[in-house]
Amino acid sequence: MGKKIIAAVILGGVAFSLLLAVALQRGSSSAGRNAYAGGEVGVVYIEGVIAGGTGSSGLFGSQGGAESIASLLREASRAPNLRAVVIRLNSPGGTPAASQEIEAEIQRLKDSGKKVVASMGDVAASGAYWVAAGADQIVANPGTITGSIGVIMETTNLEGLYEKIGVSPATYKSGPYKDMGSSARPATAEERAIFQSMIDDVYNQFIDAVARGRHRDASEIRPLADGRVYTGRQAKELGLVDRLGDFHDAVLLAGELAGIEGEPAIVDLGPKNFWTDIFGSAGVKSPWGSGWFVLPGQSDKVGSLNLR
Repeated sequence: MGKKIIAAVILGGVAFSLLLAVALQRGSSSAGRNAYAGGEVGVVYIEGVIAGGTGSSGLFGSQGGAESIASLLREASRAPNLRAVVIRLNSPGGTPAASQEIEAEIQRLKDSGKKVVASMGDVAASGAYWVAAGADQIVANPGTITGSIGVIMETTNLEGLYEKIGVSPATYKSGPYKDMGSSARPATAEERAIFQSMIDDVYNQFIDAVARGRHRDASEIRPLADGRVYTGRQAKELGLVDRLGDFHDAVLLAGELAGIEGEPAIVDLGPKNFWTDIFGSAGVKSPWGSGWFVLPGQSDKVGSLNLR
């Protein structure tokens, strides 16, 4: 009985401490916002793998859903109090279409008169760089991992394994290429050519997006786009980012571009993750950082087309 009472007291103390900390943080956030008179800068977070849909959030990280991100950017374009938006990126990349959807929404946000700054955290590579390239300015830490401009598709041939364990897959198809990428057999020369044509097409779309966003010719981008990664400092030297700095520097730059006098107030636009679902929008982020544990699902017939 005594142990139960002690345990209850400890749990109650922990719960009270958490609630008090959140209340104080919310209070200080509100007070801080009221103290700024110059203007407001919204912040949208893109964390984890960028994919279609609304995304997902869990204890160990998140997946950046293009639909959720696009919705937040549309809301920002309609918000009269927001004069600029910082897109905070901590993502190793994602799928081409999801990156394109976010890039298109960034362009609409810019067309509405808002300034957009991309702020790179630990990593903002491949599909995340595609997104960042659409911003007015890109700010990266010197040690940020970025670049990785390229496209990859992977398939696995398990024919030998199936034979070893006595499994004999049977396939019935409506056309010669319906089971392209099947794990039950090697790809034919014609199938490899089809896959490569897809890769080349998306790669050229990626090059065009970067060239358009960076106001450079595609011929200047192509030599930098062999799939390699760069540090933030290397990317700055190559013209792939505009400035070196942290998140706060990006917020100040957004305010400067928007003509805000003094330090702007920061409005957290989301999306919410596991921790903000519990503690509210008090700026609490997952202590494990970006969602390295969340990967796009792959069919057993064909590998996913990814920017990473």
